[in-house]
Amino acid sequence: MTGVRTLRRPPLDTADRIARIIATEIDARPAQVSAAVGLLDEGATVPFVARYRKEVTGGLDDSQLRTLADRLAYLRELEQRRAAIVESIRSQDKMTDELARAIAGAETKAALEDIYLPYKPKRRTKAMIARENGLEPLLRAILDDRSVAPEALAEGYLCEAVPTVKDALTGARDILTEELSENADLLGRLRDFMRAEAFIAARVVPGKEEEGAKFSDYFDHREKWAGIPSHRALAILRASKEEIVTIEIAPDPETGAERAKGMICAAIGIPGDGPGDKWLRDVAAWTWRVKLSLSMYLDLLTELRQRAHEEAIAVFARNLKDLLLAAPAGAKATLGLDPGIRTGVKAAVVDATGKLVATDTLYPFQPKNDLRGAQASLLNLISRHDVDLIAIGNGTASRETEKMVADALSMLPAGVKKPTKVIVSEAGASVYSASELAAREFPDLDVSLRGAVSIARRLQDPLAELVKITPESIGVGQYQHDVDQRRLAKALEAVVEDAVNAVGVDLNTASAPLLAHVAGLGPSLAQSIVGYRDGHGAFGARKALLEVPGLGPKAFEQCAGFLRIRDGEEPLDASSVHPEAYGLARRIVSACGRDIRQIMGNPAALKGLRAEEFVGDGFGLPTVRDILAELEKPGRDPRPSFVTASFAEGVEDIKDLKPGMQLEGTVTNVAAFGAFVDIGVHQDGLVHISQLADRFVKDPHEVVKAGDVVKVRVTEVDIPRKRIGLSMRKDGGGEARAQERRDGAQRGKPSGKTSGKTGGKMSARPPKGDDTGAFGAALMDAMRKKG
Repeated sequence: MTGVRTLRRPPLDTADRIARIIATEIDARPAQVSAAVGLLDEGATVPFVARYRKEVTGGLDDSQLRTLADRLAYLRELEQRRAAIVESIRSQDKMTDELARAIAGAETKAALEDIYLPYKPKRRTKAMIARENGLEPLLRAILDDRSVAPEALAEGYLCEAVPTVKDALTGARDILTEELSENADLLGRLRDFMRAEAFIAARVVPGKEEEGAKFSDYFDHREKWAGIPSHRALAILRASKEEIVTIEIAPDPETGAERAKGMICAAIGIPGDGPGDKWLRDVAAWTWRVKLSLSMYLDLLTELRQRAHEEAIAVFARNLKDLLLAAPAGAKATLGLDPGIRTGVKAAVVDATGKLVATDTLYPFQPKNDLRGAQASLLNLISRHDVDLIAIGNGTASRETEKMVADALSMLPAGVKKPTKVIVSEAGASVYSASELAAREFPDLDVSLRGAVSIARRLQDPLAELVKITPESIGVGQYQHDVDQRRLAKALEAVVEDAVNAVGVDLNTASAPLLAHVAGLGPSLAQSIVGYRDGHGAFGARKALLEVPGLGPKAFEQCAGFLRIRDGEEPLDASSVHPEAYGLARRIVSACGRDIRQIMGNPAALKGLRAEEFVGDGFGLPTVRDILAELEKPGRDPRPSFVTASFAEGVEDIKDLKPGMQLEGTVTNVAAFGAFVDIGVHQDGLVHISQLADRFVKDPHEVVKAGDVVKVRVTEVDIPRKRIGLSMRKDGGGEARAQERRDGAQRGKPSGKTSGKTGGKMSARPPKGDDTGAFGAALMDAMRKKG
């Protein structure tokens, strides 16, 4: 991805202000931010800056740089809008020193728009009509003399267009209401009041109870707006969108409306109890009830949606990162099995490099029931291609297929190497199978068999295979289809880019989709690299990239350090040392008095070297230390070692589960309210946040991440609704009950109230209101198997 180039650079003083704001937000110095902004504006990528420009930015990491880039775009848009507003008000000849200071001090787009409201060109309003009818002086007269009855004052403003006193006072009210609705200070104070005091309430639309049963937790729900978690907010928003519930966002009805009216009265200035004061108080109440309460509702609803979207996107991004950086099984011959019953089990063997070498379709189940033939074909594929691993998709018939494989492997003679069988998530495999990419790679292969290839490859290297699928199709988010899709795509693309570049890419084996995520490249250059490689053979050195059509010095600078060449002309090409630092690396090697090939991967040979001795020639201490670390372990993979869950024998369906069972499973998804775990029964179970550990857990990611192998205990099984409650606790759930009481108390419910009890123990089902989607269809997009 390129740097931040969509907006023109702001003036120097504005740029300094932006740098100070961002520095505070990312815990850095303004000079660090300014340096990073300069690099991004010149077209540098985040991975490149984070890895190879540490001296320039003072060591800002990729997370800080992503936030910086995001905020930079927002703040530059804010400055452009500020300039446009200033120009608009000046063109109206209405700019004052006080107004200019207010505009300059606005820190958000919302605050800026509040200030601009009175000057914003608008359609003809009731207040405009009232002014045209000569009623503004009436309002000023009422404000100036509160001792006179407004009705008496109104008598002097009657005319053909204003035939009655009521019409005159209504026009004066419309003018004052518009002025109050455009009062930036009042709007800001009301908005802050609402943020602190408002409740969000949801109530079922009469007659929609059966249709919206999956949202039953929100048929009569109320909690503080400021504290509602993103998953509950998204559930309520979805229920509202489907017209199952109505939403209200308002302060406490007994005291909140009076406080809001009091703030409006204070903005008008109502010191006494004269007839004019009484009329003005009535206008303040009317303005809140008819105009500003609705405006505040819309503002807070928008803020809630944005906040919930950002949190949900962050959860998706963290889960995707964990999945992409999951442990690879490695370069081993692998048999991929895409389970199916009526249509058969699709089989595909790929060699250690991921190249497809054989396919078959097995029919061990109904209607053919050719178990013997399927097992014979399976053993033949294993023997003929020296298979080390068997990847079994976790969809329909997964456990039946696993049992068929286990029985087949038991037939192998003693002493013969048995492949390791692994259950693999097949989320998104069907998306890849039907993609244009898969069609180009396997034009003559049936779509269903392409899925088996994908399953085999994602066991070998999850990252290399998953980048071929749009991140949204992998299904590790919560309410992913409800959030801002543009923001989601942008965030997930950043995760993929960071993951790919953190691991590094083999230049001579990587696919075009994988290369496309390397810093400085993209789909077009990636395809050019593959085309050049196909036509000229394997790259012998990184510098040969400069011969690829369209790949110039800037792209080479950005991508070279992330591309690896094994056993090439230049040993350093197999490492993450950037070509620009090869001279420094050779100085370090020379200090050891050995050949570079003897140094690389030999930590003992580097002992005694002091990094400080090599600082200079444009390279600082961070780069020297990175090179020393890389020489110790060239091309090291940051991903963990490969492990896999062992599913319990005889537990293949939800009907086989019983409360109290101890099982092993793989975390498939982590949401704000807990973690979903595949225990091999075709339906993920939920470990609610209160059941993750023998302590209070604020964020499930503190305990687990997608891909983790965990031990769980079954706490609840609801076969009709396919709900499985799991626990990772060891203390019996005492703290979980305490946490549930805390949750209930926070929502204003009676302390100690629980829901879904089972046999005297707390169910793993979350407290009512704590999660609509954990077990409901509202989160089926997170629970269901993709592909």
